[in-house]
Amino acid sequence: MLESQLPVLIVLLVLGTVAKLATVFTGGEPGALSRLGPAVLVPDKLQAPALVCCAVGELVLVTGLVLTTHPLFRWGTVLFFALSTYVLMELRRRRPDAGCGCFGEVSSAPVGRRSIGRTLVLTGMALVSVWAPVPGWVAFTNPSWFLLVGVAVLAVLSPEIEEAVDRIRYRAPCEQRPAPQESHTLARLRASGAWRAHRDGLVAAEPYDSWRELCWRFFAFQNQAGDDVVFAVYLSGRRPAVRMAVVSTDSMPEYTPVSA
Repeated sequence: MLESQLPVLIVLLVLGTVAKLATVFTGGEPGALSRLGPAVLVPDKLQAPALVCCAVGELVLVTGLVLTTHPLFRWGTVLFFALSTYVLMELRRRRPDAGCGCFGEVSSAPVGRRSIGRTLVLTGMALVSVWAPVPGWVAFTNPSWFLLVGVAVLAVLSPEIEEAVDRIRYRAPCEQRPAPQESHTLARLRASGAWRAHRDGLVAAEPYDSWRELCWRFFAFQNQAGDDVVFAVYLSGRRPAVRMAVVSTDSMPEYTPVSA
């Protein structure tokens, strides 16, 4: 049973390779690379090479997993997903607006707990598979019910499924779709943990301004210290990401936001 998750790891690595290369070589949406990890963590001119290197690394791991039982490829896969978990956590901290890029442009939704949880699960699956006595191609010919369990867990943890459904429905990237009504987005904000953690410090429950930028809607409030508290709500998905920042008015130049 140790080899039961090898097919899942192999298929996901292949999908990741193809999607990353397609994003780089077809151009994708304008500015796509600047919104996808790990590309956003490197200078602009290195963004495409970074995704290509990641895709090539995945392809090497796939080849080893399919054809051999060599521990270099097995432990390399564990290391790859463990590093991916760290990169996603760092990406969420440094660029909360960026997507993980795990499957190219389809992974454009901001990194959340589900994406990080998925890489943790994949790390565990890869670790279990280290001691599998057969190569990956044999595991494909003898699937077990453990395989279905792994697929189901990963499906729950994959926001790309929702994004793919939205793309089929709207046939347009998120930033070009009609935005939900502002009241609907505000309701999503008020259902979030970020709102519950900061609402008691706000002067008023209603925002004094709101505007849209690409796939985000921003709501501006004031707290009791006179600083601006800005919430950003992602406009796609059933569980949209919510980000918050406190901006001191003393450190800002004069600026008049434009409502949309």
